[in-house]
Amino acid sequence: MTRVHAFTDDALGHLDAVGLVEEIQARRVSIPEVVEAALARTAAVNDRLNAVAHDDAEGARVRAADPHGGYFAGVPTYVKDNVDVAGMPTQQGADAWRPSPRPTDGDFARMYLATGLLPLGKSQLSEFGFSASAEHPRLGPVRCPWDPDRTAGASSAGSAALVAAGAVPIAHANDGGGSIRIPASVNGLVGLKPTRGRLAQDAMMRQMPVRIVADGVLTRSVRDTAAFYREAERVYRDLRLPPVGDVRHPGHARRRVAVVTEGLGQPAAPEVADLTWKTASLLEELGHSVTPVDLPLPGTLRDDFLLYWSMLALFTVRTGRRTFGRTWDAGQLDNLTQGLAEHSRRHAHRLPLAIARLRAVQRRTRAFFDEFDVVLSPTLARQTPEIGHLAPTQDYDTIIARLVDWVAFTPLHNVTGDPAISLPLATTADGLPQGMMLGAGAGREDTLLELALELEEARPWDRIDT
Repeated sequence: MTRVHAFTDDALGHLDAVGLVEEIQARRVSIPEVVEAALARTAAVNDRLNAVAHDDAEGARVRAADPHGGYFAGVPTYVKDNVDVAGMPTQQGADAWRPSPRPTDGDFARMYLATGLLPLGKSQLSEFGFSASAEHPRLGPVRCPWDPDRTAGASSAGSAALVAAGAVPIAHANDGGGSIRIPASVNGLVGLKPTRGRLAQDAMMRQMPVRIVADGVLTRSVRDTAAFYREAERVYRDLRLPPVGDVRHPGHARRRVAVVTEGLGQPAAPEVADLTWKTASLLEELGHSVTPVDLPLPGTLRDDFLLYWSMLALFTVRTGRRTFGRTWDAGQLDNLTQGLAEHSRRHAHRLPLAIARLRAVQRRTRAFFDEFDVVLSPTLARQTPEIGHLAPTQDYDTIIARLVDWVAFTPLHNVTGDPAISLPLATTADGLPQGMMLGAGAGREDTLLELALELEEARPWDRIDT
C-alpha cells in the first residue's frame, strides 16, 4: 500500500490551518509563499488522486497579492464543485453540459470566503453528489491518498483527498447523506456535519422539502474545525440555534453516551463493530458513561430516505435543460443518477407519505437526546472499498445495494438535522482509517467539539506522513 502525500519543508510545512494562521500573522511566512506552496503540492499529488475539478491558480495568485481580511486570511482552500464561486464554473461532478464561469458567489461561498479562506479552485465530487464514491466513468475516480487503489469516499471526495494529502489544511464539503463524514472517515480527517441552518446555504439547498444538506469543512485537526465554526458564526448566525462559540479545550462535563453498531437495517462488519467498542472503552476510561442501545427509529426510514434521495435525482434529470442550458444531455448521466431517477418515477405515489415520516423522525431523536448526551457509532459499516466496487458503470440494482450496505449510519443525521462528527479514531487491520461518529441533539456542536478535543488529546490519530 503506497501512500500519496505532499508534506514537505515549505511554507505549509506540517501545519494545520490554525498553525498556518499563526505563522502568517507572525510574518514568518507570507500569503503568496503559502499559496505557491499549496499550488505546488496540489500539482504534485493531483495526477495520482484526481481531486481537482477546476484549477484557478492564476486567480489564487491575484487574490494572494491582495487578500480579504478575516481570521483565516491567506489560508489556501478548495471549494467543492457544487456551490457557486464567482469566476469559476460549477460542474456538479458531471459532464452532461458545458458550464460557464458563475457571475457571483453563492450564499455559502460568500460566507465561507468572508472568513479569509483563499480558494485555489474547485474540488471534485461524485455526479451531483448522489454516490458515496466519486468514480465518474469519464472524469475518472477520486482516489484515497492512504491507498490509491481505494475510493476517497464521496461526495466531497476531492476536498478530502487534498486535505489528507497535505495540499491544503482545510477544504469545503457538504453533506446530504454523509458526504462530509464519509470522506472524513475514509481519509483520516475530522468532518463535522452541523445542525440544520447553522451555516448560510445556497437557495437550492434551502428550498428542499426536507433540508437534508448541510455545508461544512474537512480538516486534519479538531481545533481547525472548531476555529472554522467560530469564525463562520461571526459572519453568519442563525438566532434560532444556540451559538457554537469559541471551543478551544475539552469539556469538563462527563457525558451519557449511547453506543450503536447497527445502522439503518445494516449491522457494522465485525471488525468495525469491534473498533467501535474500543472507542466506547476509551470514553469509559475518560469517565463518561456508556450504554449499548438500539435507536428508536421507524423500520421505513431506509426506504423513505432512498425514495427522497431518488426524488432529487429525478428533479435533476427533468429540470436539467432549464437549469444548465441548451448543452444539457441527460444521456451522459451515469447509471446511478438515471437509476435513482427511475426509482423515484416508479414510486412517486409513495413520496408524500415518505416525506411526512422523514419529518417526524426528529421528534423521536429529540426525546432520545433527553436521555443521552451523545451517540457513538461507526461512521461507515465496512472498511473502504477498492475502486470499482461502487463504480456507476454497473447496473443500478448492484450499485444501490452496495451503497446501502456501506452507508448505513450517516443518513439519520441528515433526516433529523442534528449535528454529527466523524473522527479518525480507529485503524483497520489493513492500516486504513476508519472513522468513529459522534452525534448530538440539535444545536449541540459545542458538545461534540469539546468531546472531540478530549478524544484527540487522549488518542492522537495517525497521520499520513508518519
